[in-house]
Amino acid sequence: MKLTLKIWRQKNKNAHGEMKTYQVDHISDDMSFLEMIDVLNEELVEKNDDPVAFDHDCREGICGMCSMVINGQPHGPGKGITTCQLHMREFNDGDTIYIEPFRADAFPIIKDLVVDRSAFDRIQQAGGFISVNTSGNTIDANAIPVPKENADTAFDSATCIGCGACVAACKNSSAILFVSAKVSQFALLPQGELERKERALKMVEQMDKEGFGSCTNIGDCAAECPKEISLENIARLNREYISATIKSK
Repeated sequence: MKLTLKIWRQKNKNAHGEMKTYQVDHISDDMSFLEMIDVLNEELVEKNDDPVAFDHDCREGICGMCSMVINGQPHGPGKGITTCQLHMREFNDGDTIYIEPFRADAFPIIKDLVVDRSAFDRIQQAGGFISVNTSGNTIDANAIPVPKENADTAFDSATCIGCGACVAACKNSSAILFVSAKVSQFALLPQGELERKERALKMVEQMDKEGFGSCTNIGDCAAECPKEISLENIARLNREYISATIKSK
């Protein structure tokens, strides 16, 4: 398979970026998308050119670091997959593929296809945890009964890997799907009850501080989410936030 790649190149966050064109040949249908970029980078290194910088780690769809917009879609074509799970059989010989970083003011570009998603970390640090007193004997978490429906829904929410595809897909660069998933996974469990109201307020406040946009309920975030996080989480976050706001007054 021979392909034309249009890739965003940018030396650092302050530099001017641009799309550059590359040709790759002998690409197997069985290669993953990241393996295809590895082939390109090997050719660039042989020519003493700067390889394309991109984030990756597990290459198993677990970490969410492989954040790229491929032909206008976060993580590329295919539903419920990350970029590293995308295979070249989804493309045809002679195709032109456009590859860009996730675009959002809150995700500044570090280099080429690598963006700084530490804004998500700060939102998590603001309230995405459960405080536990570990002095003495702690109660076994399994000793607290949890209705199966709540447990299942909390688990589904917890599958969010924080890749940022929801932000890249949203026309407003909203992080509401990510925040709602992190709030929901604790709001549905008895262990998260004590900090429930404070958690919703703090995480939404931090989200706004980071410069993410507002949600207008288009639904592109859920459509592009590799873990298929449900829009129901956004409705739950709205209820949690309104309730916490009323009780804090």
